[in-house]
Amino acid sequence: MKYLDTWDLETIFPGGTKSKELQAKLKDVQQQINEYQSLLNKWDYKTQPIEAFKAILQKSEAIEKGLAQSSTFVQMWHDAYMNDEHANVVKGQVMELYSEEQKLSNTFTKRLVEIPNDNWTKLLEDKDLNEISFALNEIRDEGKRLLSEGEEELIAELNKDGLVAWSSLYDTVVSIMTIPFTDSNGKTTELSVGQAMNRMYTDPDPEVRKQLFENWEAAWAKNGPIFAETLNHLDGYRITLQNKHQYNNHLEEPLKYNRMTEDSLNAMWSAIANNKQPFIDFIKQKAKLLGMEKLGWQDVDAPVALGDVKPTRFTYDEACDFVIENFASFGPKLADFAKHALENRWVEAEDRTNKRPGGYCTSLPEFGESRIFMTFTGSTSDTSTLAHELGHAFHSHVMEDLPSLNRIYAMNVAETASTFAETIIGNATVANAKSEEEKISLLNTKLENATAMFMNIHARFLFENAFYQERAKGIVSEKRLNELMVEAQKEAYGDSLASYHPHFWSSKLHFFIDDVPFYNFPYTFGFLFSLGIYAKYLKNPEDFEEKYIALLRDTGSMKVEDLAEKHLGVDITNEDFWVAGIQLMAEDAEEFIRLTDKV
Repeated sequence: MKYLDTWDLETIFPGGTKSKELQAKLKDVQQQINEYQSLLNKWDYKTQPIEAFKAILQKSEAIEKGLAQSSTFVQMWHDAYMNDEHANVVKGQVMELYSEEQKLSNTFTKRLVEIPNDNWTKLLEDKDLNEISFALNEIRDEGKRLLSEGEEELIAELNKDGLVAWSSLYDTVVSIMTIPFTDSNGKTTELSVGQAMNRMYTDPDPEVRKQLFENWEAAWAKNGPIFAETLNHLDGYRITLQNKHQYNNHLEEPLKYNRMTEDSLNAMWSAIANNKQPFIDFIKQKAKLLGMEKLGWQDVDAPVALGDVKPTRFTYDEACDFVIENFASFGPKLADFAKHALENRWVEAEDRTNKRPGGYCTSLPEFGESRIFMTFTGSTSDTSTLAHELGHAFHSHVMEDLPSLNRIYAMNVAETASTFAETIIGNATVANAKSEEEKISLLNTKLENATAMFMNIHARFLFENAFYQERAKGIVSEKRLNELMVEAQKEAYGDSLASYHPHFWSSKLHFFIDDVPFYNFPYTFGFLFSLGIYAKYLKNPEDFEEKYIALLRDTGSMKVEDLAEKHLGVDITNEDFWVAGIQLMAEDAEEFIRLTDKV
């Protein structure tokens, strides 16, 4: 095989979750934490304003890198081998260290708040500190929300058995779930959640999709009471913390996390709600092609194959080569990076049992490298996912030489590089079509992404927004969660489907992630933001890769409104910016309908 489709985890910590080197690393992090505490105890901004401050920042960075390296490895191992029970033991060790580090970071932040404004301004005149002033000011401003040092220490302690514990419980339950599937010969196989999800949405046989969806919904309904309890307590805990930290509503924290204003968020959703008709028309046209009055939930991402054309398939080697080749059409740096990552086994893509579902890109900060998790089954969608995650990795790569605090970018702009890379590959697959029938099939795949961003994720936002409002008043029942979910799906899809997914809230990991509230809307932001960048590229492709890299490098040191103004010359609080991006995808929907009307 040209490219191996499994991670090389032994180069990180040999021996898996029982690695002696991993335990040595955790012991070293504990020592670093002790030294961090000592530095904090000795620091007086009046007598040691500069060098001591820098030493504290350096120690904090070393701890965070060590913790991230360790926790990333354990999570990677567990996701790839979900039957490893010892992974949860090591996760617990890491969380203990995170808790200790969080307490000290809160202390440090409180100390920053205590510095008078004049002294603070003078401190930031230092060349090194001025370079990271955006991040330092952000930390100091957020620090003004903190409670007393003792209260924040207690919160850090309780988080281990609060937010983190509820999220971990969800992961554990999902890891032991299976979905039954009976083939045409009457043989029943228990599929992992990841295997069932991939086949449910992509199998060309509507009866296979229907059976899997019914079994899928039944499996999540069976565990519904557990997931309802988990979601209620996870977000109830978060609402309590938000109230104590003086957030005015449930959206304020995720908006601050994403460094954007509510005006920008509202402009984006308003543009989508008012310009959804081309994608509703696409769904209706697809239903006709598949011989259905309306698509069911499980049919939205179904492949379209007309005549003798079969869905375009890739081997893993072919997908890797296709991604590298088309990245090169944009710029050499992106292509060279992707080639390096694929040749050095940064990607876990093998299709096998005992893997968790989904895909992601994660960081190994002590190596200055990324790693990608996914399951590759040969579809064009999987090839797009590979490009998407490599885009994430490239984003981190081009920022590697920046100060650590300037490399921390929010999730919404994180999705920009990934979606941009995915757009390159999506357009390439369509451009390479050998016939109109193949082009129709590939346009369908490309438009699946648009319906996901403008409909599926819109439904997630509508649901989550409604849930938070009701959860603030008390526990929300499983039945009510289902009702909220279906209501959101009907609104987001223009009631264009024959069936909906009541337990989608329980099957979507994103609702149960502990560290980031409202994990979903940044995907749509990044998708549309990247389309705006791509439109600029199409108008003036000469030397655009360098301009693109310059934008990515600024994502950790300014608000998104300022980023858009500086690099794109646009106002993202204006609905017009978002409409322009939507129109690019609407053109694909119109082309799909024009071509299929001939059939």
